[in-house]
Amino acid sequence: MRDTGWFKSSYSGTANDQCVEVRVIAGRGAGIRDSKQRQGDQVWVGSRAWAAFLGRVR
Repeated sequence: MRDTGWFKSSYSGTANDQCVEVRVIAGRGAGIRDSKQRQGDQVWVGSRAWAAFLGRVR
């Protein structure tokens, strides 16, 4: 199972702390969290919901 680990968008840049981070786990979905509060709440969505989201934002 492929796990990307938590990452920010390359569009965020190094100085921008107003970001979300994403973690994609193949076959399971993706997690989203606030980059400023990494120990805080996370939202997890299934693979189909994540694919649908990406399809709409592109």
